[in-house]
Amino acid sequence: MLFLIDLHLYLAKIQIKLFPKKVFEKVYILLYMFRKLLLVQLFLFVGLCMLAPISSQAQIRQVNVDNMSDDQIKRIVAEMKQNNMTMSDIDSYAEQKGVPASEAEKLKSRIVMMGLDKSLEAKKSTELFQQDNQYSGRSFNNADTSKVDLFRQGTDPSDVKRRKVFGAELFTNKNLTFEPNLRMPTPSNYRLAADDQVMIDVYGYSEVQYKLTVTSEGYIRIPNLGPVYVNGLTMEEAKNRITKQLSTIYSTIATGKTFVQISLGNIRSIRVLLIGEIQRPGTYTLPSLATVANALYVSGGPDENGSFRNIQVMRNGQVITTFDLYDFIAKGDLTNNIVLQDQDIVKVNPYKTRIELIGEVKRPAIFEAKDNETLQNMLDYAGGYTDGSFKDNITGYRINSKEREVINVPADQIASFKLKSGDQFFIDSILNRFSNRVTISGAVFHPGSYGMERGMTVVDLIKKADGVREEALLNRGLIRRLQDDFSPAIINFNVQDILSGKVTLELKKEDSVVVFSKLDLRPQFEVTIGGEVNKPGVFPYADSMRLEDLVLLAGGLRDAASLKHVEVSRRIRKGDYNSGDSLKAIIKQFDISADLSSIKDQQLILEPFDEVVIRKSPAYSEQSNIMLEGEVVYPGKYVIVNKKEHISDLIARAGGLKSEAFPEGAVLLRKTYINSSDSSLLSYKLALFYNKLEDSTSINSVKNMMERKYQLLGINLADIIKRPGSKYDILLEEGDVLKIPKKLQTVQTFGEIYFPKKIRYEDNITFRDYIRGAGGFTSSALKRRTYVVYPNGEVKSTRKIFFFNKYPKVKAGSEIYVPTKRERRGLSGQEVIGLSSGIASIALIVVTILTRVK
Repeated sequence: MLFLIDLHLYLAKIQIKLFPKKVFEKVYILLYMFRKLLLVQLFLFVGLCMLAPISSQAQIRQVNVDNMSDDQIKRIVAEMKQNNMTMSDIDSYAEQKGVPASEAEKLKSRIVMMGLDKSLEAKKSTELFQQDNQYSGRSFNNADTSKVDLFRQGTDPSDVKRRKVFGAELFTNKNLTFEPNLRMPTPSNYRLAADDQVMIDVYGYSEVQYKLTVTSEGYIRIPNLGPVYVNGLTMEEAKNRITKQLSTIYSTIATGKTFVQISLGNIRSIRVLLIGEIQRPGTYTLPSLATVANALYVSGGPDENGSFRNIQVMRNGQVITTFDLYDFIAKGDLTNNIVLQDQDIVKVNPYKTRIELIGEVKRPAIFEAKDNETLQNMLDYAGGYTDGSFKDNITGYRINSKEREVINVPADQIASFKLKSGDQFFIDSILNRFSNRVTISGAVFHPGSYGMERGMTVVDLIKKADGVREEALLNRGLIRRLQDDFSPAIINFNVQDILSGKVTLELKKEDSVVVFSKLDLRPQFEVTIGGEVNKPGVFPYADSMRLEDLVLLAGGLRDAASLKHVEVSRRIRKGDYNSGDSLKAIIKQFDISADLSSIKDQQLILEPFDEVVIRKSPAYSEQSNIMLEGEVVYPGKYVIVNKKEHISDLIARAGGLKSEAFPEGAVLLRKTYINSSDSSLLSYKLALFYNKLEDSTSINSVKNMMERKYQLLGINLADIIKRPGSKYDILLEEGDVLKIPKKLQTVQTFGEIYFPKKIRYEDNITFRDYIRGAGGFTSSALKRRTYVVYPNGEVKSTRKIFFFNKYPKVKAGSEIYVPTKRERRGLSGQEVIGLSSGIASIALIVVTILTRVK
């Protein structure tokens, strides 16, 4: 684009010689200016491009893992592999990339779900918990301990299928731990070995304690005695041998005056190898009191193909026991959960037979079966049937050599049914229906469901429901019935005939009898009363209800109620249609007595939906109070005597003005509105008034006055006193407040003035003098909108005469307000770029037209 502008500038220089000079000089200057604008645009574009990488980094921090594809997750894992990072480093990785902690957790879950977590696992053991028993003096010797998480605090999410296997929750539930009990008494069959700590306590005539560790050769060295071989001895055998050796230096042991006690202190660690179908196979360092279950737990338990029932413990090349987890889960039997020894091998074999139970059993899951077990054994492991199960038949799905097969297992064959790996059995639920249910609802004393008996009729069912209620509709009832093809049908009957025995109607299964209520079949009848009653509102209608009754229900008449012209409006509910009849309601007026004994001349019985209005007595009048404050002889509250009382009458009743009163500053505060019907119109006017005000101080003062529900009404009390009854002497109204101040001697300035303050009033000082006395106008002052508020509430604004401002006259007690100019906002950077782009485009069009015209 710059090249085109330069080209057209060059052509313009040539064309100046051939065409009128003034035309091409203007075009040349215009093109030169547009060239500069385009250069500015170019620099702005380059700046935005430089900022783009910063914004892209910000977008990285706002990444949403839920929106990432699987390929993106794989790239993240590949980057972690290159940096030798593991799953435990995922948080630092996320922090490095600016990903929030919540998104980091989502990233971990996605990696696990995709099966990529194994590729990030480092080849290191986990740490076995460390127990320091202060009570027994026994602690675990962890000198050569691998890092094993015995409590499974950092367990990763397991595969969903493995969780469904019965028994897998033992290794995935963090609330369950197979922690070796290091606080229990030393087992009698426990044999000492290297690294065990033997505590010897000699007491009696001689007092001495020893804490001795078994050496790798199997000896403990007793001071002043020498080495004693204890390797492979039980605690009882070790006690006998040590006591015998100590008798050589403590002669009182043989006489029974000195005693020897042997106990086990810190226990040794053993190394156990876990192999086979296990989550984390390898060599583990465990306490010497650890059992098979402890070893399985620290290694994560059997994996997806591992057996829970064929776990072998091998010692010196021989299988010494086979551990079945189901014995522990189902029976609590830990007989084969033996204590492991150093160099033992725990092998988890692959499972042989697994079947799945789903449906109405107490513990639906995948179960492992032994060769001699049947379907009944699996049901026992599942806790048996649920209460709503269908026990007559179990549907099975079996995988054959070529295809699948559906198997029916009757109840009498469950105990002998042989299982095949991969079988899936579904236990269905019973039907959700009743074999002998009938129901009754509506206007009976005990509606609900009842058992149907042979030959049961409708009257029998009504009697079981304790009969019909008083408001029952006796001429018609209904039976909802399901036909043989389960299509619905309605059968009607006469309730009175059924009850009297004239008609007999036999019931069928699932019949539903409905006895209707008269109250439910008619609208809710009500009557309304308003006006001068204590509790106006809507009341339920009752038969034979009279006007006086409704007045009493409404709390009686108010003091202002009129006993005449009580109006009752009645809804037209019956009659024939007449197109020429324009009547919409029936209106009647009555006179009532003060004691509500009866309506004069006649009795009025109300009908449903009647509306009653009690009018206010036209002669009733409440006191209207006004407040007179300030410089009068007797200020205070006054009651308006008559409807034609003026301000001058009130001043006269108050004893006149005091000598120091300032009548020019008197103000009258009047309520915002008197009648509720005025409120909507007044709210609209006030909203317009707020929008017109530009000075925040004025807006706040007016709003505060409106919140008090009073408006300032400007009056001239001096003229009112001189000319009582004139047009300025207005009538008083309820709630008026007349305030007469003392003589005021100051003028207050507000708004855009350098130093707004109070200034002493002088007769010979003008508006401009008061402004100068407060520092003068600021640069933001809107001089042509200045105005003066006089003490009596009148407002005068500045007028414009030709090109000059004529400011209003200032009186004692006046307030001068100077509004603020509205700020003018300049063009933003985007607006400048947009405007320049538009001008440049127009310029190119103009240049192109000029080129073609030539």
